[in-house]
Amino acid sequence: MIPQKTVQEILEAAKIEEVVQDFVTLRRRGVNMIGLCPFHTEKTPSFTVSPTKNIFKCFGCGKAGNSAKFIMEHEHFNYPEALRYLARKYNIEIEEVELTPEMRAVQQEEESLFIVNDYAQKYFQQQLFDTDEGKSVGLDYFKERGFREETIRKFGLGYTTNQPDAFTRQATEAGFNADYLKKLGLTSQHGRDFFRNRVMFTIHNLSGKPVAFAGRIMAKDVKAPKYINSPETDIYSKSKILYGAYFAKDSIRKLDECIMVEGYTDLLSLHQAGIKNVVASSGTSLTEGQISLVKRFTPNIKILYDGDPAGVKAALRGLDMVLERDMNVKVVLLPEGEDPDSYLQKVGATAFKEYIDGQAKDFILFKTSLLLSEVKNDPVKRAGLVRDIVGSIAKVPDPFKRSFYIKECARVMELDEQILVTETNKAVKQHLYKRQQERERNSGTQVHIVEEKGTGGPGPDVELLPPEAAPTKVSGDEFREKDIIRLLIAFGGEIYDEKENITVAEYILSNIEELLNDFENPLYLRVAKQCQQCLADEQPLSPQLFIGHEDTAISKLAVDVLYSPWDYSPGWEERDLYLKTQKMPELNFSKDSESSLMRFKLNKLKLLCEKNQDQIKELEAGGDISEMMSLLKVQAKLLRVKNELAQKLGTVVFK
Repeated sequence: MIPQKTVQEILEAAKIEEVVQDFVTLRRRGVNMIGLCPFHTEKTPSFTVSPTKNIFKCFGCGKAGNSAKFIMEHEHFNYPEALRYLARKYNIEIEEVELTPEMRAVQQEEESLFIVNDYAQKYFQQQLFDTDEGKSVGLDYFKERGFREETIRKFGLGYTTNQPDAFTRQATEAGFNADYLKKLGLTSQHGRDFFRNRVMFTIHNLSGKPVAFAGRIMAKDVKAPKYINSPETDIYSKSKILYGAYFAKDSIRKLDECIMVEGYTDLLSLHQAGIKNVVASSGTSLTEGQISLVKRFTPNIKILYDGDPAGVKAALRGLDMVLERDMNVKVVLLPEGEDPDSYLQKVGATAFKEYIDGQAKDFILFKTSLLLSEVKNDPVKRAGLVRDIVGSIAKVPDPFKRSFYIKECARVMELDEQILVTETNKAVKQHLYKRQQERERNSGTQVHIVEEKGTGGPGPDVELLPPEAAPTKVSGDEFREKDIIRLLIAFGGEIYDEKENITVAEYILSNIEELLNDFENPLYLRVAKQCQQCLADEQPLSPQLFIGHEDTAISKLAVDVLYSPWDYSPGWEERDLYLKTQKMPELNFSKDSESSLMRFKLNKLKLLCEKNQDQIKELEAGGDISEMMSLLKVQAKLLRVKNELAQKLGTVVFK
């Protein structure tokens, strides 16, 4: 268990913007920072980070919290694991007992899988550098490819012998659970090593943890696949991982561009040559998860293809989904017979960079030119080409980009632009209707497609909020309760009256103590009761107390009430414009407390009046005049008090 003092030290040291920027590209907007949410698919940024409050919130999916919560959600860690991650990042020492093999076995399975993979990575690298066979076979292979030792160690490259169970025996003798070895694909169901006589490539997640391995066979003339990979597990989903992304993310963000290659050695060569904003698809077609991974850091992607037009044509079919994500895709076709690794070795890093920058072509225009060269003047094939190109253009959500592509493609294909406009609009509408039907089937939510003015075509795609983020109707009574809770969370520990030396929490709770049990929302009541307890125990109240609360509902509520979707205009500060007649809104908590209390009481009085009036009508109908007269006196008093409060607030006077 991590001591509470250390927990507090970690949370205070962890700056939310620094933690989030390890995974998401953020840009400044006013006092906050925004980016694309890593927790759901979106095209327009709704993910916001507040450095001043040290919290994040997505206004799309509703995910919110502090640095620990972000790491928990992103890396699927539990709370202690998230704290350890942050402690490592900020060099904070945690005094904990070192885990033994027996303790590892009873740890949460996901953590155990990471530990086993880490052990395997160290084993493979030890075999590469410290055994005669590893040096003569594996290390020689890597050095022949031009890889330096620092690159080999950095990427966790390794080697395995052809012995049937060398790794499995050593791992089990070290105390590792055989079931975990099998689950990770390191050991077969028959107790033999899965990877044998291969050089090893370690696949890392975005946090740098080894989640899987790929092995390239060293033997020649054998009937075995050249590469084999770890199976999918609880910690490894191939469709959501890109090789090298952990090492490339900072450069991708800095250069605002991601270069994509196919193979492991292609990536290693480019990285070693100083081209570090590169990831590898590992020989598979791009998936939605991999595209989402890239878009966290940049909307610009440049894909390098070997100089084989037939292979490129096949690969291009899978790129429409990149266009759907509103990304800017460029394609580079290398000289015939070359791959990124071989061409880099041939011409050197400088010439290679110049080539890929100079030869990069927009995906749709590249595709149009490539297909046009094949169909020549065949009218049937040209018609098929038009439909193919229109299908790609229709996937672009931005209508301005679509217009540009239509104009350029019409020029290249020597076709009437209006024909392309009409066909593209049809394709866009058909595409959106298909997606609409899918979404309605999956979520039960109806989606309406809006026509673009002046084009007759549908507008940009509609984004649906996940069910948990959908807005719900809030009654007036609950709204007033929430405002009281907002003040308690945000300003409960602030001094309300310096003369009386009482806090905002003391002022509010002393005024509504008799009404607490009338709260409609049980969550708001729990927060109010917690504040009461803190005051009784003389514990300080602060927003962080609620943001990091063990009750996830309270933690989420705290972020919700602290976060405003509105920012001050940057022009205020630039022109030195500030409020002169009153405090800034975030410092006006004393006035807010008074106003909120009066509105809260006014709403309660309104409800009491309505309830009392209903009882009067029932008594009148029943002929109970005596009791009715008594309630009429109560009603008159309630109305008088209600009117007094209404006058103080400057609202309508009730009759």
